[in-house]
Formats: sequence, structure tokens, C-alpha cells
Amino acid sequence: MYGGNSKIRKKISFILACAGMGKRMQLDYPKQFLEYQGKALFLRPLICAEKSEYVDEIIIVSQKEHVEYITKLCQEAGIHKLKCVAVGGKERQDSIYAALEKVGEEMEYIIVQDAVRPFCKERYLRETYEVLQEGYAGAVVGVAVKDTIKQISEEGLVQKTPDRNTLFAAHTPQAFPKGILQEAYDQAYKDKFFGTDDASLVERLGYSVKIIRGDYDNIKLTTPEDLKMLNR
Repeated sequence: MYGGNSKIRKKISFILACAGMGKRMQLDYPKQFLEYQGKALFLRPLICAEKSEYVDEIIIVSQKEHVEYITKLCQEAGIHKLKCVAVGGKERQDSIYAALEKVGEEMEYIIVQDAVRPFCKERYLRETYEVLQEGYAGAVVGVAVKDTIKQISEEGLVQKTPDRNTLFAAHTPQAFPKGILQEAYDQAYKDKFFGTDDASLVERLGYSVKIIRGDYDNIKLTTPEDLKMLNR
């Protein structure tokens, strides 16, 4: 653990990854703009962050052509904590790296959230914060894996069956001290390493990251099949 305990509430920046193009969703527009219950999907986690006492500023990272549209919808939705809409890169990791450059100097913790994981809860923001206050270098919302997982070779042959009791599916939000997340991103680019989530960049430096038990309805909308989950 990195030893960052303090009773004074840290300043927190909330980064929303909203730069994906949604090719697997087979839509003619980015999936984060899909309307659900009268609002674009990306607004739902933003509203959670806007209401939360654990968020001081919001940074959205998006493709350049969508910056104006996102800004307009945020204004209409009353997202007053919005600091800026940053322009993202080719990959998600590039986009978060760009957003880190916009984080306020006074911010001490960073929460990263996927725009297409719309069911963010205040509990997640509070509990990830509490984990960082305990001195851990990262907090990740996740759920226990229900299925048996098989590790396979390139030929499709089973090589290993990990103990299911030790496996969790990582969700967002994920939270980190600002300095540690910046260090992890800087080192990842130096090493030309691309991870599948933010925590993996921190973990590879030897820091301790703790899982917060989430909910199975905290789904990420990636494929057309996922849309069926919205209407259950």
C-alpha cells in the first residue's frame, strides 16, 4: 500500500471515457449516444457524478467531432461540475492519457468511468474512495465470475482451469491516486504496453489494487445482445 490515509476529504476528478465508436454495436452512431429512458446513455453516469459528494470536477474525453454535441447535452442536463470535454485518441488508453492532462492541479484522486456502463451508483464512488483512504493504490468495482473459465492455447486447446473463486470481472468505476495513475500511464507508454483497463497499468508496477464488490446489473453495452439487458 502507498500510505495515503487522511481524514481530510481529497479532491476528486471524474473522467468519463466517451470516445468509443461502437463498431461492435452495429449502429450508425456511437453507442454512448443511444437514448435510454429519455437520456443519452453517457449522461447517466454523469448525473451520478454530478450529484455525488465524492466528485469535484468532471472531465469527458470524446472524439473531436462530438465535443460540441456532448457539451450541449451536458448543459441541458445540468452537469455543472464539467470542467472540459477533451479530445481522445485512437484507443481507450490514448483517450484517458489525454484526459489526465486536463485534470486540475488540486485534484488528488481520479475516478475513471466508462460512458457505456450507464448504471453507476453513488455507493461505488464512496467505496472506491474509502479504499484509497485505506492506503491502497487502486480500487476497482467488480463482480465474482459465475462461469467456469478455461485458459486456452492459440489452437483452442484447454491449458488451464483457474479457480473460479479467485476470479472477478472488472467493471468501472476504477479509482486511483492521481500521481500513481499518471506514473502508470507514463510507464505504460514508455514500455509500449497497452492494458485492457486502467487498473492493469497500475498493477504491473507492483501496486496493490483492491476489488469493490459491485452488481451484475452494472453492465457495459458492447454488442447488440447487450441492449436486451436494458429492457429486462
